Formats: sequence, structure tokens, C-alpha cells
Amino acid sequence: MNRTGALLLGVWSALAYGLLYAPVVVTVLFSFNAPRGRFNLLWQGFTLENWRHPLRNVALTQAFLTSFGLALAAALLAVLLGGLMALALSRARLRAGRWIELLLALPLTNPEIVLATALFTLFVRVDLPRGPLTLLLSHSLFCLSYAALTLKARLAGFDPTLELAAQDLGAPPLAAFRRVTLPLLAPGLLAATLLSFSLSFDDYVISSFTAGEIVTLPLYLAGAFQREISPQIQVLSTMVLLVSAVLLVLASPPRQRRG
Repeated sequence: MNRTGALLLGVWSALAYGLLYAPVVVTVLFSFNAPRGRFNLLWQGFTLENWRHPLRNVALTQAFLTSFGLALAAALLAVLLGGLMALALSRARLRAGRWIELLLALPLTNPEIVLATALFTLFVRVDLPRGPLTLLLSHSLFCLSYAALTLKARLAGFDPTLELAAQDLGAPPLAAFRRVTLPLLAPGLLAATLLSFSLSFDDYVISSFTAGEIVTLPLYLAGAFQREISPQIQVLSTMVLLVSAVLLVLASPPRQRRG
């Protein structure tokens, strides 16, 4: 590649990354803003007061904690069921394995509104009141495909002879799985958990159909933007961003982390 091509590639990459991270930078910046009204949209001065009281807005904090707990529970349930499905598909060698994989990938190609409408109809049909249970079932369901396919991709590069060697050396099947297979699956489990958590945490469409009287963070923000945009919204968003960045750094290999 000549110098002109390298320069154009660098400029294009810088523009692409700038467009990608500009909203993140604005969110972090406005968490230090001191708005004079109810809408934190115009820069009017630097302050640390927002960070001294990050949980001042009680309704926002409650919605944040609800979304956090829901996303964590849905991610763990989806990874558990998705991991079992991925193990079954990679080891059982079922004749209908390809059809099962197709059924797993099908929810990823459907618009979210279709799944939300179907779940709403199902819950009404079985007379299941909308609330925490329907939210958990709905979120774990649409995260299941992502978790199962992520773990199946991880299992595709797994050498099954390692677990067989451990059993030949006297380890029971459960101990061989716990000491050999599970540590090798740890990066895939972490990736599937983080992906499922993020998908559940910011979901709005499915939650609006299945939440009932429960208010998650996306539902709260959708209503709050009509009457108030509090700086605590940017503060909590920045806190989530920092926690995500720390988890990604800790999950990276030691060589990449040193780099």
C-alpha cells in the first residue's frame, strides 16, 4: 500500500471511530454538566455535584437496579441453558443438528417487535400476569440464541481428547468436565454472559410488551425524556461504561493486557 492509500485509510478509520465513540464522549462529558433547567442538553458549566450524588433520583435509581438485576438473572439463565444446548449439539452429533442450529439462529433474524407480540399473546393466552416472571422469561428467551451460538463457536475449537485423557488418568466424568472442559470454556462463557447482559439491559421493545407495572431503565428513560433529562442519567451511563471497560480489560489475555 502506498502512502496515499495508507493516509486515506488512516483518515477513514479515524472518522469511523470518531463517529462510533462521539456519543460515548458526549455522555461522559455531560455527566459533569451543571444544567439550569430540567434538560441536560446544553453545556452550561463544569461541576462535580452530579457525581457526589449519583443516586439522587430515586425513580431512576430504582429503574436502574431493576434492569441490572433482570439482566444479570436473564444472562445467567440464558448461558446455563445455552451452554447445555451447545454441548448437546457439539457432542451428540444429532441428525437434526443443522435444523436445530437453524431454529437457534431464526430468532436473530426476526424483528424484535415480532417476538414481543408473540410473547405478549402467549402470556395472555395462558393467563400469566405480566411482571417480573414474564420479564425474566422473555429476556432469557431472546438471549438464549446468542448464548448458545457463542458457546457453540467456542466448542468448535475444543479438543475432546483432553477430557478423554483426564478420564483415562482416573478422573470421573464430572471432575474431568470441571477441571478440563470448564476452564477452556471460560472465555466463551464470559463473552456469552456479557453479550446477554448487555442485550437484556438495554431492551425496550420486548420489555414494553411484557413488563406490566415493572419499570426498567429503558422504559423509564423513554417516559422521562418527555419531562426531564437529569444529569444522573449520564452519570449512571458513565458508571456502566467504566464497569464494562474494566471487565473487558480483566477478561483479555495477559499479553494483550500488558500491551
